[in-house]
Amino acid sequence: MSQLKGRVVAVLGPTNTGKTHYAIERMLAHRTGVIGLPLRLLAREVYDRIVAVRGPSVVALVTGEERIVPERTQYWVCTTEAMPDGMGADFVAIDEIQLCADPERGHVFTDRLLRMRGTHETLFMGSDTMRGTIAALVPGVQFQRRERFSTLMYTGSKKISRMTPRAAIVGFSVENVYAIAELLRRQKGGSAVVMGALSPRTRNAQVEMYQNGDVDYLVATDAIGMGLNLDINHVAFSGLRKFDGRRMRDLQPNELAQIAGRAGRYMKDGTFGVTGEAPPLPDPVVDAITSHSFTPLKKLQWRNARLEYGSIDRLIQSLEQPPEHELLVRARDADDLMALKALSQVAEVRARASDGRSVQLLWDVCRIPDFRGISHQEHAQLLERIFGFLHEHGYVPDDWIARQVKRIDRTDGDIDALSKRLAYIRTWTYVAQRRGWCRDESDWRGMTRRVEDRLSDALHDALTQRFVDRRTSVLLRRLKQKEGLVAEVNDKGEVTVEGEFVGRLEGFRFHQDASATGDEAKTVRQAAFQSLQPEFHLRADRFYNAPDTEMDFTEQGGLMWGEHAVGKLVKGDDPLKPQVKAFVDEEASEEVSEKVRRRLQHFIDRKIAALFEPLIAVQRDETLTGMARGFGFRLVEAMGVLPRAEVADEVKSLDQEARGLLRKHGVRFGQFTVFMPLLLKPAPTRLRLVLWSLAEGLDEFPESPPPGLVTVPVAKDAPKGYHLRSGYRAAGERAIRIDMLERLADMLRNQDTRGGFEATADMLSITGMTLEQFANLMEGLGYNAARGEREKQRTDSPSEATATEAPADADAPLPDAEAEGDSAADAQPDADKQDAPSEEPASTVEASAAPAETESAEAEGPEVEVFYTFTWGGNRGQARRQGGKPQGKGRPKGKGKGGPRDSGGNKPKSFQSRPPKKDRIDPDNPFAQALMGLKDGKS
Repeated sequence: MSQLKGRVVAVLGPTNTGKTHYAIERMLAHRTGVIGLPLRLLAREVYDRIVAVRGPSVVALVTGEERIVPERTQYWVCTTEAMPDGMGADFVAIDEIQLCADPERGHVFTDRLLRMRGTHETLFMGSDTMRGTIAALVPGVQFQRRERFSTLMYTGSKKISRMTPRAAIVGFSVENVYAIAELLRRQKGGSAVVMGALSPRTRNAQVEMYQNGDVDYLVATDAIGMGLNLDINHVAFSGLRKFDGRRMRDLQPNELAQIAGRAGRYMKDGTFGVTGEAPPLPDPVVDAITSHSFTPLKKLQWRNARLEYGSIDRLIQSLEQPPEHELLVRARDADDLMALKALSQVAEVRARASDGRSVQLLWDVCRIPDFRGISHQEHAQLLERIFGFLHEHGYVPDDWIARQVKRIDRTDGDIDALSKRLAYIRTWTYVAQRRGWCRDESDWRGMTRRVEDRLSDALHDALTQRFVDRRTSVLLRRLKQKEGLVAEVNDKGEVTVEGEFVGRLEGFRFHQDASATGDEAKTVRQAAFQSLQPEFHLRADRFYNAPDTEMDFTEQGGLMWGEHAVGKLVKGDDPLKPQVKAFVDEEASEEVSEKVRRRLQHFIDRKIAALFEPLIAVQRDETLTGMARGFGFRLVEAMGVLPRAEVADEVKSLDQEARGLLRKHGVRFGQFTVFMPLLLKPAPTRLRLVLWSLAEGLDEFPESPPPGLVTVPVAKDAPKGYHLRSGYRAAGERAIRIDMLERLADMLRNQDTRGGFEATADMLSITGMTLEQFANLMEGLGYNAARGEREKQRTDSPSEATATEAPADADAPLPDAEAEGDSAADAQPDADKQDAPSEEPASTVEASAAPAETESAEAEGPEVEVFYTFTWGGNRGQARRQGGKPQGKGRPKGKGKGGPRDSGGNKPKSFQSRPPKKDRIDPDNPFAQALMGLKDGKS
């Protein structure tokens, strides 16, 4: 052991006592100094602090992979293994001296404890557990006891999801650290990751995220216990066992205390506990940590530092020499010694290491750390290759090392791939730092450093991308700083807050990004609404002043502003006066909500007033009195469309003067329906269906028929009254538009409904139907339809319309049959006026269009054409109302009592296909003549 030089002081105590800070102050009080630190991460931190005080020209940084040595160096900041020996510096300090008992690295710290001294002052900083061994091994040492600045308290077990901000969760494996970080990202928005294997650049970037508040959580290995100064309020252990390089073992109370002591900085108290699957700490362990009372260390790891290089065997023998002091135990074989033993078995290596200088070179090569963490055999093979180059050439060839570096110099891949490349480049960074091992040391140092920096940045980005939601971290920091957040909404409605996408603004409702969950979702929503307050008010002002042309209603009662739903209609006291409900987020303020509601109410009130102007005029016409006024209000309640059957008595009670007053408002008294033609247009029809659906309380509103169609298939599942409100009457398998039905009724007035009549081309044209469809329609209206065939008299078949769209004038105002007087139905004596047929269809099965000709021109036999004969199938009263006064004498055909099915009577009887008797042949009925001709054998 070296004799004491200068003053030797052991500054001992728990964490957060300012020991490292005190050592830096003492070193700067001397002209020269060296300080040894346990981690290159901590070495870089201390280096940066000293450079900030004295400048970079006098401060050196020496670690296994980094060497910054200015020409005028006065202060050396090193990892403990890299401390230069024999410099004669005024001041020497060794931090975390309790690592003398570490199974892996303890022998290095013990060697510094025993042999390294400053000419004026030497400091050993660490745990109070070292007091006895230091006193026994270092003669004349002085002790300083430093107390913790703050209190450390145990809080028991706590779930990660309930972890408070500014907390560090400690894991003891890479897999465990990643799993915790992933969980924190989902639940808390993210965390920084700190591990001993990270490069200083990556570690500093991660720590910076935590320190500046980008994230509130830190996930780390036990590396944070080695003097890293962070603003941590709480430390949580996710496990109480670790792999020490050889086996899994329980952490000792003093090791737990070293990590837990990171909580609480300077005068701020800290807490510690457990989380995840870690069991609660036993009471004796808790007491030891909180009172800083631990079992003193009684054995220190030691390895002989006086090595003999005469041969490989003598070197190995000197490394395995046992200690002479009872407090020292020989360290187990470290990686360097195992590599030396492996290479000693290689004949070529043994042949090369034939003298002291070669043996010393071999030992230097064996001390290259196994950064890659591969097998001992693979590591030994790499060392053999390097030793061969150095022994034969005196340096590692540039082309060979260039190939090794080029394979590593890639920044693609995931976290594991980048971490592996970063570990690999550390080998070549270490080689480049060794004096004389490369032809151009400075060039290779710069190159390997640049590669490490690129990989470090890529790894930091990968860690951040995987374990940090940058959006949440940015928003959290700004919210905590209570600064005004800046929100932007682009033309697509995408909302960004402080440049981070948070969701979409559709109308006056914010739809948060679905990828945010847990606490992250709460943060995003809080930040979004805080920043969107001005936007809500500006948007409400724009909406309030927007023209009605920018708004519309949907067939389900929704209210739209452009492409966005901003409200919906709700049932009011009057069907023509619905109320509105605005779609506005509660956070947007009541003022915004009320402004949007008022504007929507104005819009729908004006829309109803414009589209239902004829109805509104009836309500306001004070000249309508008595029965006319009552009937007018009945029409208003029905929104302009009334089945005549429902108001037969009221119509009968109206005199010609009353009817004339109503006709001035556009009311038409049809044979089937009393209606206002202007309200059958597509826009009023669409609105009428919405208002009717609201009044009926329907859960789903039926859609209006496509505009321009005269007939549509009967809707099977439509609610009762749908066809009438949509402006159609169901008849058979199709529904026909009300106004076109009245035009058809006008054509049927002059037909012989007793003797039978055929459909004309005008009838087919006005309905836009095929002959088969028209027959089904007539049956639905209460007529009998008999199908017949006859020989064609000409080559051109009768034109049959097959289009379903209305003729060109279908939407034009219809000539009112009652303009100069009452219709045929109204002209009858009151005693003959009966209820009109119901609007309900006789059948709801959709008909398929049948061809006009059933046989082709190439078929055998004569060409025939198809026709139908129609006769009225109801009773006398219905015939009078439906088709006017019967033509000729006798009862109309159809003996059944009651009307067609849709008016509650019996099913109409179809014309029978058997030939009638000769004495009953109507000479004017061509169908009957054709049947008799067939019976007589005529073609």
